[in-house]
Amino acid sequence: DSISIWYLYRIIKGNFFFLTVAKYGIAAYRKYSSGGGYPNISLSTPLPGIPKPVFASVDGQEKYETKITTLENGLKVASQNKFGEFCTVGVLVNSGSRHEAKYPSGIAHFLEKLAFSSTAQYGSKDEILLTLEKHGGICDCQTSRDTTMYAVSAEVKGLDTVVSLLSDAVLQPRLLDEELEMTRMAVRFELEDLNMRPDPEPLLTEMIHAAAYRGNTVGLPRFCPAENVDKIDKNVLHSYLRNYYRPERMVLAGVGIEHEQLVESARKYLLDVKPVWGTSSAPNVDLSVAQYTGGIVKMEKDMSDVSLGPTPIPELTHIMIGLESCSYLEDDFIPFAVLNMMMGGGGSFSAGGPGKGMFTRLYLNVLNRHHWMYNATSYHHSYEDSGLLCIHASADPRQVREMVEIITREFIQMGSSAGEVELERAKTQLKSMLMMNLESRPVIFEDVGRQVLSTGKRKLPHELCHLISSVTPGDIKRVTTKMLRSKPAVAALGDLMELPSYEHIQAALSSKDGRLPRTYRLFR
Repeated sequence: DSISIWYLYRIIKGNFFFLTVAKYGIAAYRKYSSGGGYPNISLSTPLPGIPKPVFASVDGQEKYETKITTLENGLKVASQNKFGEFCTVGVLVNSGSRHEAKYPSGIAHFLEKLAFSSTAQYGSKDEILLTLEKHGGICDCQTSRDTTMYAVSAEVKGLDTVVSLLSDAVLQPRLLDEELEMTRMAVRFELEDLNMRPDPEPLLTEMIHAAAYRGNTVGLPRFCPAENVDKIDKNVLHSYLRNYYRPERMVLAGVGIEHEQLVESARKYLLDVKPVWGTSSAPNVDLSVAQYTGGIVKMEKDMSDVSLGPTPIPELTHIMIGLESCSYLEDDFIPFAVLNMMMGGGGSFSAGGPGKGMFTRLYLNVLNRHHWMYNATSYHHSYEDSGLLCIHASADPRQVREMVEIITREFIQMGSSAGEVELERAKTQLKSMLMMNLESRPVIFEDVGRQVLSTGKRKLPHELCHLISSVTPGDIKRVTTKMLRSKPAVAALGDLMELPSYEHIQAALSSKDGRLPRTYRLFR
């Protein structure tokens, strides 16, 4: 109200009077105040005694270009400066479930759960967390089919401690018996949860990879199979780590720090460190190239009680159909990314709104026309030597055949000429998604690390946006035609009584209209 504003004004005026008179005398006060009802202070003249401000400036050039240095032992150090008090630093290793052909599957899953446990320098996980807490830090480890990532976000001034801790966590883990036993319990729980959760997407992704790359590389299980939980011990882990956790297969990436500081810390803690498992002069590394096979993986399962309660999810059958796309190192990767965005999709209960993809093909052609379909979403998985573009759909078990035909028809229609408006919309949506994600420091960290690990350099966002803008309807038609030549990969989960045969799905994807061959039954 007006009284409190008047009081505030009197306090400010009083403070201004005392500060100015004490420092510069009464003459200076008279210069900056008329002595009337309101102070006569110029808004363009700096106040006396106030330090000169330093403003951020833009020079129009790519100020924060990714800097890369390779150390003598082969380890790459990559950094991207970013304004702020905090940084994200981590070690990415070219190691994942695809490298487990000569080992029991599940090692990467175990290593993810064991990360940041006791090390040579720290007695327990709690000690590590307390050390990070002093710098406002958090840590995390994630594994995928081809990469393992150890990351820490903390204050910039704690960089030395962070790199020292990362070096210890990656190269000097103790792998104590009690830690391994706790990890076995965690893995068993996760496997149980995977089969019980209402959202089947992680399980379907696992199944579609197993179908598409049967028994090789990215088709090997990402989650530890139940029968392997007791087979993985310290010796197995050390044997794997000796071959794959080598400096030439690693990148130390950092965002929000000076490159020279990061290189200095890397030399100090990662250059001459001997890992706890020793070194091998001739590492036995699996260099297999992904072999796309196509095929089907089915799991008959009662989905009627997946989500009980006041608003239970109805019983659904889930189908995922995929075709081989391309590696992320190929030029066609960008057109495939645009095609995936153009297909879009989602659930039937999406709130919609701008940017939600309500004008993508799977919404317009599938979810808006077929009210009984609960989900239709496009996914694109890409690796260094292959890729998979797939569509996940779910519906009532009695309508599975019709649902499969709708999806096969959508695959065939991808090859038809893309409209100018929908293509521009997909490109704009992809660029905006890219730029919005790259606002986040952890996302920039992962982008820097993964690109440098796989290619030795980094394409900057404006380069990627230029490549996206250059995609034409001809590119979309060309990559679709190439994709439709491959055998389909199919994953099916739930009540599969009405599921068409794999041969019929393959025939539909080879036809002109995507329709399944007609079947005739004497009895229904």
